[in-house]
Amino acid sequence: MMRVNSQPSGTHYDAMTSREQRTTLFFSVQDKVGALDECLGALRKAEVSMTRIESRPSKSTDPGYDFFVDISAGTKDVVQRVIEEIKKVDIVKDVRCVSNLDVVEQPVAEQPQVPWFPRKISDLDTFAEKVLEMGEELSSDHPGAKDPVYRKRRLEIVQKAKQYRTGQPLPRIDYTEQEKETWKQVYTRLRAMHPSYACREFLHVFPLLEQNCGYGPDDIPQIDDISRFLKDCTGFTLRPVMGLLTPRDFLNSLAFRVFHSTQYIRHHSDPYYTPEPDCCHELLGHVPLFADPNFAELAQEIGLASLGASDEDIEKLATIFWFTAEFGLCKEGADGAVRAYGAGLLSSFGELEYALTEAPEKRTFDPSNTAIQKYPITQYQPVYFVAESFKDATAKLREFNATMRRPFQVRYNPYTQSVEVLDSRDKVQHFARSIRNEMQLLTNALEQI
Repeated sequence: MMRVNSQPSGTHYDAMTSREQRTTLFFSVQDKVGALDECLGALRKAEVSMTRIESRPSKSTDPGYDFFVDISAGTKDVVQRVIEEIKKVDIVKDVRCVSNLDVVEQPVAEQPQVPWFPRKISDLDTFAEKVLEMGEELSSDHPGAKDPVYRKRRLEIVQKAKQYRTGQPLPRIDYTEQEKETWKQVYTRLRAMHPSYACREFLHVFPLLEQNCGYGPDDIPQIDDISRFLKDCTGFTLRPVMGLLTPRDFLNSLAFRVFHSTQYIRHHSDPYYTPEPDCCHELLGHVPLFADPNFAELAQEIGLASLGASDEDIEKLATIFWFTAEFGLCKEGADGAVRAYGAGLLSSFGELEYALTEAPEKRTFDPSNTAIQKYPITQYQPVYFVAESFKDATAKLREFNATMRRPFQVRYNPYTQSVEVLDSRDKVQHFARSIRNEMQLLTNALEQI
């Protein structure tokens, strides 16, 4: 009898744990030689560590610059002390906390506190060493916990993920014969099941992965080859990860069309069971649908909604991800046949078959209800949500996202691989002009058809 996963069937985050606090300070300075040094000197006096700094031409001080600085600060008293130190610098025209801690800011009017979130794709590098569990260490119930050879091999692979930074070539793994044999057992069994249970989008893409990315029973595909293929299809890319990320970090990455993928494989003693995400779950469950434009849009929509979201909304979005990308079902065909598209199902022999029986309850996907549905992580799901289509699910998700309590909207700029915060009239007008240009292009194209 196959065992049920004791972890969220390979999902990449711990839905019960929130990420480490980080605080972003904003200040504007006059253009003067040594201006930044004076401000950083104030940080040193306050005895806090700076983890990131970003500058841009100032919108309020001319000539001048706006700075965003991330600091490690455990309490609001520490943040307030830093703010007071920076205010002592005479060239500073404005300083305030823009994320995380509930700090009294003066003379700035009281405003909602927004958690830090990545603005550029390179900001995802800050997640490289932040995993909640597994990664370099294994829990005592992991099948490989008492195997020193497996643990050593595992460490070699996760170190590559730990060291990876944006722009570098994705690490390639020289898999052992034992690892390939484990992959073969999983691949062969799942490949035989997919035609009977998987959605048509998944079945359409899988042969393309076999043709272009080295998918097959005899070797484990490399994420570098897969990432190039996905980028050509939908703009999604893969990034190596050590283990489970926080819900916020994992979902934030989807906004940039980046999916964090492990590269290690489950222990050979039990190829049909894993207590964590491994390359079988990633490559056989998640990857194929990231090549589908409609699913890619759905996944990115969840990611964009997570940027700067409250902890309460992050929990809701993580639950939506659970019941869509991990355990989602969908209708297809004239008869409305139900098929699986969630990676937790498509990489699980037992639950894939079970989910499409009459045993579990099936409900229509509605983000408002889905977001608050409780779920078990150590047994098959008693409830699944069925989407009419990926397009319909995305439309419903956008309506749900509009109800979230976030004081701004964001858009992803694929040209700069950055997130633009639409929090001023100038930004909104610039966005409107870009839409107008696109509409003109669409009108011209329609006239020529």
